[in-house]
Amino acid sequence: MPLSVSIVTPSYNQGRYLERTIRSVLEQRGAAPAFPGPFEYLVMDGGSRDESAAILERYGSQLQWVSEKDRGQADAVNKGLARTTGEIIGWLNSDDIFYPGAVAAAAGFLAGHPDIDVVYGNGNHIDAEDRIIEPYPTEDWDFERLKQRCFLCQPAVFFRRRVVERFGPLGVHWRYALDYEYWLRLGKSGARFARIDALLAGSRLHPETKTLGARVAVHAETNDMLRSLFGRVPDRWLFNYAHAVLDDRGVPRPSRRFTVEVGILAWWAALRWNHRISAPMLRLGGEWIGGAARGAVRR
Repeated sequence: MPLSVSIVTPSYNQGRYLERTIRSVLEQRGAAPAFPGPFEYLVMDGGSRDESAAILERYGSQLQWVSEKDRGQADAVNKGLARTTGEIIGWLNSDDIFYPGAVAAAAGFLAGHPDIDVVYGNGNHIDAEDRIIEPYPTEDWDFERLKQRCFLCQPAVFFRRRVVERFGPLGVHWRYALDYEYWLRLGKSGARFARIDALLAGSRLHPETKTLGARVAVHAETNDMLRSLFGRVPDRWLFNYAHAVLDDRGVPRPSRRFTVEVGILAWWAALRWNHRISAPMLRLGGEWIGGAARGAVRR
């Protein structure tokens, strides 16, 4: 018998995209390859003031939904997780979509691999009109590599109920890094991940997306999260933070100014989060700054 599946959608004022999200979930029961097993869908709305409630009412016979104030996205997901009954859980934000057959592919893999806790597939970044911008940079599972970059496309990830029971729900104090922190926390705690080579989901990028609208804050919180989990922030993320700050300031690149300032800012970030500058970062930053200075002298 197929494993039962629960899908949770947190939502707040996403009426422009919500119906497409809902339809992409409900169509998992009919679009080939269809998922044949027990299936439930829960939408946890944070008290939206747009057309979201009207949309949810139209689909009320095909899903469960609640509209009430919450403490943010992670809290909404956690409320949904607490209400689910399925053996496999997926979390789809209200501006993302599943591709046909996504649930069947993930559930089928987990049914055949009882030792795997989390399965993930490929995804696309899509625009406001569902057009593909680029493939999401998904990679095969490697926990050490995950510390360097988040290569899991969140809507393309499915996990067993035992994951929540053993490792707990999402951290409600994370605004931007909630999914990345969860994957890292699970990997650190011993959860077993596997990748399937199937296109499962579209992750939407649009001007209202909170991660696009606050890149410096995103990188700062990511660094806070990494330090809380591992005691230090990898150099790669410190350099990423420096790039985000300079981009936010409008410093042009490539330019000597950018090269010099990114090295200095990365050193400052290392002192802020790690209280020390690693030897590789010190050397690389010095090479960048020295090279830019020599170029200025030659001119």
